[in-house]
Amino acid sequence: MAEPRWLDVEQQRHWRSVLAGMWSLFDALGRDLEDAADLSMNEYEVMVRLSESEDRTMRMSRLAHDVVSSRSRLTHTVRRMEAAGLVERRSAPDDGRGVDCVLTEKGFDRLRTAAPWHVESVRRRLVDVLTPEQLEAVGEAFALVVQEIDSGSDDRRAHRAG
Repeated sequence: MAEPRWLDVEQQRHWRSVLAGMWSLFDALGRDLEDAADLSMNEYEVMVRLSESEDRTMRMSRLAHDVVSSRSRLTHTVRRMEAAGLVERRSAPDDGRGVDCVLTEKGFDRLRTAAPWHVESVRRRLVDVLTPEQLEAVGEAFALVVQEIDSGSDDRRAHRAG
C-alpha cells in the first residue's frame, strides 16, 4: 500500500467538525423523534420512503438502499415495525423471490402524527442554525459524497467479482 495521504491541520479540523456535527445531529434528532412519537430514526425513514412510493410499497432491497441500511439491519427494523402493525411484508407479485414492504394505514397515521414533530426538530437543529447559503452548500456537498460512494460501490463490486 502506498503512503497514506494524511490530512493537513485544516482538513483534520473540518473532518472532525463534520463527524461531531453528524453524530450530534442524528443523536438529537433521534431523541426528539423518540420523545415525540416513540419512533427511531430508522423506523421514521422507512415510513417516509414507503409513504412516497406508489401504493406505499417498496422492494426490501430498494428500501435498504434508499434508507442507507444493510439488508439485515433493515430486516430487523421492519420485523419490529411489522409486529407493531406499521408495515407488512409481502411476496413481490412480479417476482416470487422478492419481498415488498408495505406501509399500513396504521403506519401512515403514525407517520402523519410524527412528521410535524420531526420537521420542527430538523428546523430547530439544522435549518434555522444555518444560513440558506450554508444549508445549500451542505446539501450539495453531501450529495457529492453520496454520489461518489454510490459510484464507488459499483467499482468495488466489479473489482471483487473480477
